[in-house]
Amino acid sequence: MPDRLSALDASFLYLEDQTTPMHVGGIAVFRKPRTGFDYDGLVALIEQRLSLVPRYRQKVVQVPGRLARPVWADDPDFDITYHVRRSALPKPGSDEQLNDLAARLMSRPLDHTRPLWETYLVEGLERNRIAVITKTHHAMVDGIGAVELGQVILDVSATPRPPAENLWMPQPEPGVTQLVFDAVAEMVQRPGELVENARSAAMDAAATVQKVAEAVTGVVSAVKAAARPAPGSPLNVRITHQRRFATTRTKLDDFRAVRKVHGGTVNDVVLATVSGALRNWLLSRGEAVNSYHTIRALVPLSVRDTESENGVGSKVQAYLVDLPVGEPNPVVRLHHISHAMRAHKESGQSVAADTLVRVGGITPPTLHALGARAASSFSRRIFNVVVTNVPGPQVPLYAAGAKMIEMFPIVPLAKNQALSIGVTSYDGGVYFGLNADRDAMSDVDVVAGMVEESLEELVGTVAAS
Repeated sequence: MPDRLSALDASFLYLEDQTTPMHVGGIAVFRKPRTGFDYDGLVALIEQRLSLVPRYRQKVVQVPGRLARPVWADDPDFDITYHVRRSALPKPGSDEQLNDLAARLMSRPLDHTRPLWETYLVEGLERNRIAVITKTHHAMVDGIGAVELGQVILDVSATPRPPAENLWMPQPEPGVTQLVFDAVAEMVQRPGELVENARSAAMDAAATVQKVAEAVTGVVSAVKAAARPAPGSPLNVRITHQRRFATTRTKLDDFRAVRKVHGGTVNDVVLATVSGALRNWLLSRGEAVNSYHTIRALVPLSVRDTESENGVGSKVQAYLVDLPVGEPNPVVRLHHISHAMRAHKESGQSVAADTLVRVGGITPPTLHALGARAASSFSRRIFNVVVTNVPGPQVPLYAAGAKMIEMFPIVPLAKNQALSIGVTSYDGGVYFGLNADRDAMSDVDVVAGMVEESLEELVGTVAAS
């Protein structure tokens, strides 16, 4: 039987357009070890681990006439040096230059005639650092069972794991006759799919969006329960295909200290921090902000799966949260958010993981992608901004002996969404990645700075308590 894309994964291929490329990304920053870490070493490491993620050697093959959804097939011309690339910043490269490079790379869509991923080694960073930028298409997220390339190249010690067996022989790519025969056979068994595939082949956006929405029915139910549409916001505008990217670094202990004194959860403190930053950003733009002003966020969260064998967080829940940007008091903002999150959980408006996708473990890039999936399903009338918060490992990780010191998520924009915010905790730090439309958010770096200021304001209330 052909390895056919699921309806959801195929929909993300059909939904992609020039302004909304459907890939998720990230920046991992490493301290360069004395033994060195260069392009050849990264290529060798990835090549050794590709057997753990076989999807990364497969490409999407379209069925003639779009009689059925595309299939995954081994790429007989797979060239790892096409997918693993080398870049450099003029020494000494700054964080701002790294962010600019990431924005340019994320603006470009992936080549659909090849496996849908790219990785870039970035050299020239100041303070003896190197970076790895990754891009992976949404269509791969579900099919690879939540195992992602960035996950398999990392180790828990500076001594790499022994290389896996890496003898790979591509299976023959299915020919036109085989593709048509398999499609016809499936249509005989499931004739209703013929209409679905024909509509998708005609690029019927309504049909493909509905298909995505049906896959996240829990989110749809929560949206229907919303009493009113999202408020108007400068965050909801027509966007271009060009991006800006900004980052900020904070400490997990600061969020924990605020939670300990004022209650709620670490995620509540994160959302309160984002609320304060967006409030200050609106004021800096001269926007009218009254005491009742809100910005509605779609907030997908990874949560603990009590049914799994080890209880590790392996589910996703999504919430619509009205961030109280009109409230000037940071503690009151936090209490508003904590109350809203508790109300969501108690009302059953949270979204169970199996309505989105089954996730096998904590994989930050994958879970950020799931948040973007949910966001891509709905119009700007439902929410203003996406905020994904994914807990990462609290122990150091290494790639070929190089210690990873920071990790910044890059969450793609949905249509008419000018800003998405990805948050990941790792080894005592909390890292924010702000992906924005280049024209609509020329001041995204200002928002990033305001995240730090907002957290400092909350921490200041702890000392005063």
